[in-house]
Amino acid sequence: MIYREAGQFKTTYASDQAIFPIVQDRVVVALGVLAVFVLPTRFANEYWLQAILIPFLIYALAALGLNLLTGYAGQLSLGTGGFMAVGAYAAFKLSTAFPSLSIVIVFLLSGLIAALVGVVFGIPSLRIKGFYLAVATLAAQFFLIWLFNKVAWFVNYAPSGTITAPSRTVLGVTVTGPTASAAARYVLALVFVAVFALIAKNLVRGRIGRSWMAIRDRDIAAEIIGVRPLRTKLLAFAISSFYCGIAGAELVFLYLGSAETLAFDIGLSFLVLFMVIIGGLGSVLGSFLGAAFIVLVPIFLTNAPHVMGLSLPVAFQKQLELMVFGGLIIFFLIVEPHGLARLWQITKEKLRLWPFPH
Repeated sequence: MIYREAGQFKTTYASDQAIFPIVQDRVVVALGVLAVFVLPTRFANEYWLQAILIPFLIYALAALGLNLLTGYAGQLSLGTGGFMAVGAYAAFKLSTAFPSLSIVIVFLLSGLIAALVGVVFGIPSLRIKGFYLAVATLAAQFFLIWLFNKVAWFVNYAPSGTITAPSRTVLGVTVTGPTASAAARYVLALVFVAVFALIAKNLVRGRIGRSWMAIRDRDIAAEIIGVRPLRTKLLAFAISSFYCGIAGAELVFLYLGSAETLAFDIGLSFLVLFMVIIGGLGSVLGSFLGAAFIVLVPIFLTNAPHVMGLSLPVAFQKQLELMVFGGLIIFFLIVEPHGLARLWQITKEKLRLWPFPH
């Protein structure tokens, strides 16, 4: 950053490999974490919490899961929406079948169920890759949505075909259901994404992450040096689906309240994929930046004509938003194909040298 780390020496390998080896970084991150927990719950209104912050956290968790699979392990997937649907429907069945079960345990179990499904659909990754693997995961997306549409057991035989989040509490505070406050749902989503982002950061810095990147960069060479392709790829599918399953459960329980299979269609898979590409493949921070871009830009485009005093037909405004949004995506991919995370990295490098010539 703009401060200098001169005089801070690393005397052990562990201190040198710490996520935040500089004291100032640790202080800034600690203050930042404290701020995101305290400030929005005290000062943000219902719109900011419900329409911006909660979906941002949920999409960031889903993007983080896909980034582990595609960015680090190099396995292209278009089935993110289907795996999120598995987590959502699993959470609904678990919460209704076991009313006394904590909603935190429900989310974790729904993630495990999604992980098992992800392993099943990840088996073809041993023989196929690239475009063909993307098609295989796309087939998983359509199959899972078809399954939830056709089998009424998943919705407890509800005539409407929708699943609704029941009211549940954590430490005496209602966090799901119609009576749950936006602040409580925001804090629960923030806890999940913070914990799992830290876990993901440590995963990719360790032996598992090195195995994923070896498979991504050159799978034949990785197998020669001792990396087991099947186990490594299936582990990537399992962990990625686990993250996406929890994100899908949160999407219904903490954001939408109720949903049908249309909420998890192929459009959601592409949306999460765009987040990963725009934010930066192979970057934990990029998952958050991409999610912020996808959530905030449409809101900005919706409100921009009103700020400028323009009165546009609603249909034309929606089409204009889609064109501008698509153009911005193409622009970012051309200007910086490594995503917003790379732009942030370049900015930090320049700040470290400021005010000296680059």
